[in-house]
Amino acid sequence: MRGVVADDALCWTPATALAALIRRKKVSPVEVVKAVLARIEELNPRLNAYVLVLADEARRRAKAAERAVTRRSATLGPLHGVPYSVKDLVITNGVRTTFGTPLNRDNVPTEDAPIVARMTAAGGIMLGKTNTPTFGWIGATHNLVFGVTRNPWDLEKTPGGSSGGASAAVAAGLAPLAIGTDGGGSIRIPAACTGIFGHKPSYGRIPLHPVSGAWSLSHVGPMTRTVADAALMMNVCAGPDERDQYSLPATRVDYLKALKGSVKGLRVAYSDDLGFVDAVDDEVRAACAQAARAFRELGCRVEIVSPAWPSPKDAWQQIFCGGIATRMAPYLDRKAEIEPGLYEIIQQTLAEPPTRYVQAWFDRLAWWQHPRAFFETYDLLLTPTIACPPFDADADGPGTIAGRRVDRYGWIPFTYPFNVTGQPACSVPCGSTRAGLPIGLQIVGRRFDDVTVLRAAAAFERARPWADSKPATA
Repeated sequence: MRGVVADDALCWTPATALAALIRRKKVSPVEVVKAVLARIEELNPRLNAYVLVLADEARRRAKAAERAVTRRSATLGPLHGVPYSVKDLVITNGVRTTFGTPLNRDNVPTEDAPIVARMTAAGGIMLGKTNTPTFGWIGATHNLVFGVTRNPWDLEKTPGGSSGGASAAVAAGLAPLAIGTDGGGSIRIPAACTGIFGHKPSYGRIPLHPVSGAWSLSHVGPMTRTVADAALMMNVCAGPDERDQYSLPATRVDYLKALKGSVKGLRVAYSDDLGFVDAVDDEVRAACAQAARAFRELGCRVEIVSPAWPSPKDAWQQIFCGGIATRMAPYLDRKAEIEPGLYEIIQQTLAEPPTRYVQAWFDRLAWWQHPRAFFETYDLLLTPTIACPPFDADADGPGTIAGRRVDRYGWIPFTYPFNVTGQPACSVPCGSTRAGLPIGLQIVGRRFDDVTVLRAAAAFERARPWADSKPATA
């Protein structure tokens, strides 16, 4: 095959373009994998994005993919020869999956999660596993097994979490596609922190197996540098799986083609408080408000609103922490292998009566009526993705925002509500702070309406392109 793209440029080429180049024999899968592995070898010691790199296996698969391209009878999948990474909360057959805890340091699953199986069946080449906090318990990325993952834009800052290894990898050109998970914002938070795109599909759109600690809140989905790459992953990965009884029926949607549709005339609401948010950083607020105005330029009818919703935080936190605490309860006698903050959550949660957990479910179901009524009027809701810029890499949270103290989850008030409802939501890069740190805008859609969310994100990307911006480490 005749290479037409320089090695370093291959690391920044979108997956949609890579797949087309490989199919036309303009680029070899071997060249692509070689380039990305070289970049991982160079940058990962500083970033700690990958906690396991399958270099030999990736090279072997790349050679097999190259041979397949030369065979006239070969059927090439939509991701043929394209590399991707997998978060260390997602199981991989024969490949260590620790869930970010020393308690599972030597765990090797015997099957692939549905999303991994589908990525591989589509021709994707898994490069390795990316870092995560234990069971995704916080929106930053550090653990007692692999340590701290760092933000490519500033190595002293967090890449967010819990899919922080994935976001750091994508932002630094260490693979164009990444599998992330999201139980309270864990795809959208790190996407905002690192200036990439992250989409939390509708609950059940991409099946989950095995069930996570926060099963009813957890989504799995794409993290990419472009909206089109995420749509490509959606085409490959969406659809039911019998192992997940809550997975949605298949829909006849080509998410890539759907991106071309117009957003003109959509009713769009922008809110930077939702009626219950206590504090938002001034730079974040200003950047997101400006980004919202871009939707008016795209032909949308944009209104600034304060819906005055009550906070769903207690319901979300009881269900989220209750699931993780239940998973971790058998290991309380191994305190040294559990992060202090997580250990505190486990103890607090187990001390509460079980009726509080049940009440949280009733409260959750009741809270749905607020966004349900809201989305009878509006097609989309825009908010800041998170309330602050990236904070110190080894911290669990920012501590304060705009001079006000916030608790452990007080800085993610815009993301977890839509895990409570299961609605589709994404984060798009929409600017940066004076210090050069990325800021994200969240786009939330009606139940099951992933198409409109992705279409709106693609329209915003065309108006305010971001994919050519590269972090300092790049």
